[in-house]
Amino acid sequence: MSVLFDLWHTLRSTLVDVLPIVVLIFGFQYLVIRKPLKNLTQVLTGFALVLVGLSLFLAGLERALFPVGRLMAEQLTHLDFIGGGEQPVTWQAYGWVYLFAFAIGASTTIAEPSLIAVALKANQVSGGAIGVWGLRLAVALGVAIGIALGAWRIVTGFPIHWFIIAGYCVVIVQTTFAPKMIVPLAYDSGGVTTSTVTVPLVAALGLGLAETIPGRNPLIDGFGLIAFASLFPIMTVLAYAQLSQWWAQRHQSHSRHQKDSDHAL
Repeated sequence: MSVLFDLWHTLRSTLVDVLPIVVLIFGFQYLVIRKPLKNLTQVLTGFALVLVGLSLFLAGLERALFPVGRLMAEQLTHLDFIGGGEQPVTWQAYGWVYLFAFAIGASTTIAEPSLIAVALKANQVSGGAIGVWGLRLAVALGVAIGIALGAWRIVTGFPIHWFIIAGYCVVIVQTTFAPKMIVPLAYDSGGVTTSTVTVPLVAALGLGLAETIPGRNPLIDGFGLIAFASLFPIMTVLAYAQLSQWWAQRHQSHSRHQKDSDHAL
């Protein structure tokens, strides 16, 4: 019964959240554009499916993803697991935490629906120049590195703003030299990856680490992993584009040199 009650409460809350979007769309359609909405039945059915899907997803977050992320953080940082004794525990003892953070960042990003949609559209618009899996793997690598580094920051207690400042300085330099057509996509990739699948697990991991590691404040140290997950994919996508451009230029140069050699013979 508690599950049904929580689901009903979540459904009502989601309805309140979605209602302004419905009012805005229908208001503009009938009051500003002044034309009937095509496929009204299909649109209403879609809104109903969105409402039910969001409610089930939010209920699942509260009952599964958040507890699992926090439980994993507690287990990986427990003194019995990391081998802590009378000697003070150093950051090297949390190696499994960094590995888990890297793995969970990569796997959740690969499964991120919003990133899949963006990668497919980018592939279509670019005429195949931007590979779907190339973009997804580049973003996944960036998220994995970012979350692993963010977990290390929580363990060590270093201030987060120095990492963010240094990261965006690197992004600015990369933006200057990266192919112009990839720059907007790279910045968008940092946003779309922090969505429905990645954020709950990453947030739960950060809060769990901050709550279990001595001397950490969940409010100050627990949050911030999402910032790393947004920043580092920009770097890796820009780097992926730069490496692809360099490889293409190298291949063209090699082909031109080969043609010149054949003509000389």
